[in-house]
Amino acid sequence: MPDNAHAPLPDALAGPLLRRLEPGRLVLWLVASRELSLQLWLQPEGQAQQTHALNEHCQQLPLGRQAVLHLIDLPLQQALPQDVRIAYDLQIIDDNDTQGMRAWAPHLLYQGAEHADFVLRSRVEQMLHGSCRKPHHAADDGLLCADRLLAEQTDPAQRPALLLMSGDQVYIDDVAGPLLCAIHQLIARLGLFDEFLEGAVVENSQALYGHPVGYYQRADLLPAVKSNQTLRDKFFGGVEKPVFTSNSADNHLVTFAEMIAMYLLVWSPLPWTLISEEQPPLDEEQQQRYANERQRIDAFRQSLDQAARVFAHLPTLMIFDDHDVTDDWNLSARWEQTAYGHPFSKRIIGNALLAYLLCQGWGNNPDVFEQPLNAFAELLQQRQDDHLQAKAQDALIDQVLHFEQWHYVLPTTPALLVLDTRTRRWRSEGHLSKPSGLMDWEALCDFQQALLDHPSCIIVSPAPMFGVKLIEGIQKLFTLAGHPLMVDAENWMAHRGAASVMMNIFRHSRTPGDFVILSGDVHYSFVYRVNIRHRRASPTIWQITSSGIKNEFPAELLDWFDRLNRWLYAPWSPLNWLTKRRRMRVTPLIPDRSRSGERLWNSAGLGQVFFDEQGRPKRILQLNADGSPPAAFVAERESGAATAPLLGHPDSSAAPRDGGASHP
Repeated sequence: MPDNAHAPLPDALAGPLLRRLEPGRLVLWLVASRELSLQLWLQPEGQAQQTHALNEHCQQLPLGRQAVLHLIDLPLQQALPQDVRIAYDLQIIDDNDTQGMRAWAPHLLYQGAEHADFVLRSRVEQMLHGSCRKPHHAADDGLLCADRLLAEQTDPAQRPALLLMSGDQVYIDDVAGPLLCAIHQLIARLGLFDEFLEGAVVENSQALYGHPVGYYQRADLLPAVKSNQTLRDKFFGGVEKPVFTSNSADNHLVTFAEMIAMYLLVWSPLPWTLISEEQPPLDEEQQQRYANERQRIDAFRQSLDQAARVFAHLPTLMIFDDHDVTDDWNLSARWEQTAYGHPFSKRIIGNALLAYLLCQGWGNNPDVFEQPLNAFAELLQQRQDDHLQAKAQDALIDQVLHFEQWHYVLPTTPALLVLDTRTRRWRSEGHLSKPSGLMDWEALCDFQQALLDHPSCIIVSPAPMFGVKLIEGIQKLFTLAGHPLMVDAENWMAHRGAASVMMNIFRHSRTPGDFVILSGDVHYSFVYRVNIRHRRASPTIWQITSSGIKNEFPAELLDWFDRLNRWLYAPWSPLNWLTKRRRMRVTPLIPDRSRSGERLWNSAGLGQVFFDEQGRPKRILQLNADGSPPAAFVAERESGAATAPLLGHPDSSAAPRDGGASHP
């Protein structure tokens, strides 16, 4: 990396990100190196220009001596038009001089464009979705798919309504050494606030950053006493997961400043221009690992211009999954007892959730975050010598950990419901080590109420509601053996009570006739169409899973799982009667690019879903980050067609015959 440690600070460090956009309200996110006076210039296609001062509509929160979060929430007296291109410019005002994005963020504009733009869609006719963006994974960044789409698209009616990121937007718990080094340099460059640490070998954040075990050995930051062994194993242990992934928690982020720096470095190319990587002291084995990771991080940096450009043109909504906080977050009641019972791990979880609130959660639904934002502002006012006051920080973390408004509903057509499957879990009281249900009884009741009387809806569940039976079976075996942590045993069917209530919601006479469930998490992509057996007016449930944005499942292992699953759970298999879904008819759709009928598609990228007027999916694509042609999911008997047909409703001729149904 070049020597950028003394380069002047740009006004903007990251953003703007377009968040929740509606005709009467625009929500944007920006981090700058100082408090900015801003105005928003707008010009809907075919209409007059308009300019809006933002001073009264921009909350500014310092994150460090030279880092200020700008939360922009602009109400509009006159609604903006829909389905037309709206040019915009976020302008910085200094001493009667106005600078637009072309001056301070030219990388955010497409070639030949004078301004950035967005489109407010009147219906969700198409959208993009995905999860799991791991910077040091070898795959290309799936956000490149959205960038290519936006660069080629000229008709505003063809623009996706939004990008929905369904979990693991950042990997707080799995950080490459070179990225951690960049994080520490950026903290110093921006003066991000320090904090005191309780229950750790180090007393404060500065001692952590300079500690010999600060790289690849962070489990050793816990005092070496017997009572900490369980916490080391479950929270920091870097447990090898033999079936799914190799979890690496030995560079787990700890401080609030580390997590803020992470967001800046994975969402914007500008912070990288401010640092000059100096490799920390490492042993020979660590040096080799560091060198391998550096190649991947360097490749990730090369595409950050395009990723930032997507965020500046496409409304983006988000919801957390575990890696946004820590692996297996709230997996079981025992996990919660262990993690929240120690001040050090509780602080880490709280810091991650606070960073999520500021960088992701607020932009989804600003109205519900007034109280925690005010508490954060009070914490900033109480700091001393650029250190956060420990008791005030812990009090804020307690408030954030008990917050119950992470989920949200968009008033779109069709309605879009985004579920919190992490913080309101149905704990297995009989056996504390068994996986918790992904939502508790009260949360599921709220979910049902939100669904009532909608003709159709789009549901975002970070983990698939209907997953691959073989993999869920393996998860069940590890759970019965007492090792749910080894295989990410988190699925809707792992908890009998939650699974039963969820099934009953789908059967309710006043819930929609068509459900579309968008999920991620699993690092491969698939589509199922689900109907309830023995019901004359059965709802149709579409499980559409796209994962990961920058992550993939081990290819050979997934190929074996795919084959075994098709054989063990074929329509004639008696194993189907042992599952909780035996009353469901589950029909897989096949990627048209599969070689031998594989149902699982393994390629980093984004999912793209097109909807008909009734809110049912009519075409489902997986866009591939490597630039290869997209995979279209089609009915099994049509999978050999050169061009994938549009998907039909179960009553249409595009649906497979009864003999083609199976139970994946």
